[in-house]
Amino acid sequence: MINTLYLPELREMLELSDVDGLREFCTALHPARTAEFMEGLTATEAWSVLQAADPATRVEIFGYLDREKQIEVFETCDPESVSTLIADMPADDRVDLLNAVDEEVARNLLSLVPADKRRDIQRLQAYPEGTAGAVMTTEVARLPESLTVREALQELSRIAENLETIYYIYIVDENNHLRGAVSARRLVTHLNKPKMPITELMERNLVTVEATDDQEAVAAKVADYDFLAIPVVDHEQHLVGIITHDDVIDVLQREATEDAYLAGAVGPLEEGYLSIPWFEFTRHRAPWLAILFGGAIITILALKSYHETIDKVAWLVLFLPLIVSCGGNSGSQSATLIIRALTTKEITPASWWAVVWRELLIGLALGLFLGAIGYAIGCFVAPSFAAALIIPITLILVVTCGTMVGSLLPLLFARLGWDPALMSAPFVTVIVDILGIVVYMNVALLMLRELS
Repeated sequence: MINTLYLPELREMLELSDVDGLREFCTALHPARTAEFMEGLTATEAWSVLQAADPATRVEIFGYLDREKQIEVFETCDPESVSTLIADMPADDRVDLLNAVDEEVARNLLSLVPADKRRDIQRLQAYPEGTAGAVMTTEVARLPESLTVREALQELSRIAENLETIYYIYIVDENNHLRGAVSARRLVTHLNKPKMPITELMERNLVTVEATDDQEAVAAKVADYDFLAIPVVDHEQHLVGIITHDDVIDVLQREATEDAYLAGAVGPLEEGYLSIPWFEFTRHRAPWLAILFGGAIITILALKSYHETIDKVAWLVLFLPLIVSCGGNSGSQSATLIIRALTTKEITPASWWAVVWRELLIGLALGLFLGAIGYAIGCFVAPSFAAALIIPITLILVVTCGTMVGSLLPLLFARLGWDPALMSAPFVTVIVDILGIVVYMNVALLMLRELS
């Protein structure tokens, strides 16, 4: 059976030029499973296997190969045959891959692609990275508004093979202005009224996005409305493409991955963990660690400025890790919650006043809770019950400062148009650590002065 094939058998078929066997291999299973069996093949071998498949199957299987192998096929295999694959691929997928390969290779491949496909690729490449235009596909099911139900279904059956999705059919006027949309299901259910104009069936109040809109905002809109696809228009309402749900999933995954890296103070990575050389990983991590290292140096300088107080009251040092960790942890919690709320659009920078009051109350409550525990421990270490009050007072102030800093800094970054995830937990922790030391030492100085 085909599903028991291993690499040696695949390579044997390649050596024997067993086209029939390779064709059966390509068609017997789901394209994703076929791609899995090809994982151990080189790019050249994988391309030779795909050559045995029909163009549609070839595109499907190729789409499931890992990204590195796809790029290697583009860069190392016969340009003439690869260019035919490019012409058959979904518009957005081929643009993404051509942007990822060597520039000279991309230019060479592009020159071999049919002129109409080449113009489409160049048009999509003109959109800036991160915009709706950069992730949309131009292969849209569009019909003129003058058609009847019967004519629309006839036209749809003619063009459907070359389209990524036909669930939504977009209705345009003679100048390609978007007028409405109708589902394929709605058209089919009105087969008993073949002469009915499709304008009577279409939905006119469409939710659209512009090609220059940020892709993350577009993805959020598709998720909010639970669309399978969303039309993309230009500033004059010409229909230029659609963004499908699978592209939205890719965008959300990339954004979530980037935020996860930033939350750990790591520069965004374009490839998988094992695909990146160790020195490249070092390059991504070193700048962020250097910034955090600089923050730690400021912490040392803050401590140094209070060395006389520490020398006189040595027991204060015992509680220093507890103070700074409580402040840093509370700040990190708040930063994580606010960054998440900003990402899901639950709050905006304009909500800062509500956030201030909420985090102030939370900070005070958490500070009182931790302060009570800290005082109980301090009573066993401090020279007196009164001196032990330094611990709870400091914890209340530091935890409250932590929640305020952790919540307001991401809001400030969002207000400035920066990614709030940049103000990640490690950076908030460094800032709150410095504040914690300053607050702790000043509270100690004031309390000890009053008690002396």
